[in-house]
Amino acid sequence: MAYNVAQKLIASHLVAGEMIPGSEIGLHIDQTLTQDATGTMVMLELEALALERARTEVSVQYVDHNLLQADSKNAEDHDFLRSACRRFGLWFSKAGNGVSHPTHMQRFGVPGKTMVGSDSHTPAAGSLGMLAIGVGGTEVAMAIAGEPLYLKMPEIWGVRLTGNLPPWTSAKDVILEMLRRHGVHGGVNRILEYFGPGLATLTAMDRHVIANMGAELGATTTVFPADEQVRAFLRSEQREGDFTELLADADATYDVTEEIDLATIEPLIALPSSPGNVVPVREVAGRPVAQVVIGSSANPGLRDFAIVAAIVKGRQSPPALSFDVNPSSRQILQDLTKMGATLDLIRAGARLHQTGCMGCIGMGQAPANGSNSLRTMPRNFPGRSGTQEDSVYLCSPETAAAAALTGTITDPRDLTGLFGLEYPELELPAVSSVNTSMLEEPLPPEEASGVTLVKGDNISSLPVFGPLADRIEAPVALVLGDDVSTDEILQAGASALPYRSNIPKLAEFTFARIDETYPARAAETRETSGHIVVAGANYGQGSSREHAAITPRFLGLRAVVAESFARIHWQNLANFGVLALEFANAADRPRIRQGDVLLLTGLRDALVTGKEIRVRNETRTEDYAVRHSLSTRQVEMLLAGGLIPWLRERGARAAQQVAD
Repeated sequence: MAYNVAQKLIASHLVAGEMIPGSEIGLHIDQTLTQDATGTMVMLELEALALERARTEVSVQYVDHNLLQADSKNAEDHDFLRSACRRFGLWFSKAGNGVSHPTHMQRFGVPGKTMVGSDSHTPAAGSLGMLAIGVGGTEVAMAIAGEPLYLKMPEIWGVRLTGNLPPWTSAKDVILEMLRRHGVHGGVNRILEYFGPGLATLTAMDRHVIANMGAELGATTTVFPADEQVRAFLRSEQREGDFTELLADADATYDVTEEIDLATIEPLIALPSSPGNVVPVREVAGRPVAQVVIGSSANPGLRDFAIVAAIVKGRQSPPALSFDVNPSSRQILQDLTKMGATLDLIRAGARLHQTGCMGCIGMGQAPANGSNSLRTMPRNFPGRSGTQEDSVYLCSPETAAAAALTGTITDPRDLTGLFGLEYPELELPAVSSVNTSMLEEPLPPEEASGVTLVKGDNISSLPVFGPLADRIEAPVALVLGDDVSTDEILQAGASALPYRSNIPKLAEFTFARIDETYPARAAETRETSGHIVVAGANYGQGSSREHAAITPRFLGLRAVVAESFARIHWQNLANFGVLALEFANAADRPRIRQGDVLLLTGLRDALVTGKEIRVRNETRTEDYAVRHSLSTRQVEMLLAGGLIPWLRERGARAAQQVAD
């Protein structure tokens, strides 16, 4: 049977189920990736599982999000993470080494391998021919412990590329074109696979840009073949020995197909406040810009910084504009500096920030109210920048550089007429400045077993939640619309991120950007009835942060009834014992108001037997048909109160059987 690349990756790691779209499959996982904003919970989960040592080929903990140390909290998290890596046998990438995704690609990515990461942009590793999937932290902990990853078998969406990109465009414009066509829902329950003659013109790091932002389409992941471009990348990283060719069979087919002629791509930009709100740059040219930010995992390559440096070289950014540069990895900063490009940026007025995520996650560089910020980043959800009423645009490095020179949104193709500037031709080094000095290897098992976890005052215990109740009668605490993101459920930014390992304190930020009264109102239900949230389509889009499920659950959330769910958040809700139900009739959602009391009865039997579930609105004396899409395994997990309680029960049963 002819297979495409995605099918080959899945088939070679399949441990349960069949490759039938929509059915549950289990995959063996080779590698894991965690970052400091989500990794603290993963390490607490490993402790709760009493894990002795990581059972993956490679697991790496990166410190790239919580870099600002305004007090002791972030430093305590970093000390805890390092101690956990030493205890459980993980690599540790210390603060300043680099953003997880490009750094992992440079040092650890291997064609043909599977990886899960507690960061939704983990699919960036698909640029090397890997099957890399963003999931909640609990599932990463399970993978580190040697458990399979379970998910619904996605459809494979083949995107055929032809032609060559024109000057003044780049890979960011390709993924923005996909978002322009399909919006933030287009990739749900699908794997994107790019193929065709146009691939030969895209470097591995170009492909990283496209694979990274496939997450904004809602896709399970994105894959590229491991071809000569991947070999060239690994050679430049002095790892050519890790290359294995992985190509689609000549007669491979796809469930869905698409075609993009790269020659037709033009500079594009995502308007506030959604990655799917994409238009040509020329349509919004002239709008004033107060901030330009270069960096993030969405444009992390040396080329992406070097092209900006070449465009602004010898020129100066306007006095009223903040021109910010976040290098994405230590070795990229080294190469940029060797080229002289760092000096070109600084001379042009750029502010050079730490190597890390920074403004992408709202950890610094928050823009002023009432001003426009252009960013080469993956997301512009409301408030994600750290400013409540922000106005963030997403664009390519070329478009960002044009605005850095003009102070307005400018089609970069106009720079030729404005400054007599032709599209720069870059000469990038053939061999990267490999620097592993900030990577700490796992300790040998005999040393690791004696390590004690370092827990500062900001490290709380993992919350323990009880089994799912058979009867839920609870008020509706919030009624929400479509496309509510995890940034809105639980914000990022410098005020909230330092509490990622302190659930009671972090819970105070839950839904605060939507309704600042929610945390107090919800907490009142915690020990009694609990509460319910009602939402529209694509609930929980965006980040993989499982905290967006944990903190509402901590405050008493029992169920979410929505028109549809984003994949990762849907799984995270189940992992922490929250029932996720979908309206059978979307027209029922507007009938429910905040404060209505909803009644669900006979839940445990209905989930096990597959009986119809109905929601009774006691306030309005109405009934609504709802459904769930949980597998038998997930139902068992939910009934136990979540993934970790279920694993504990399973372990206890196994131990009892041995004793008997």
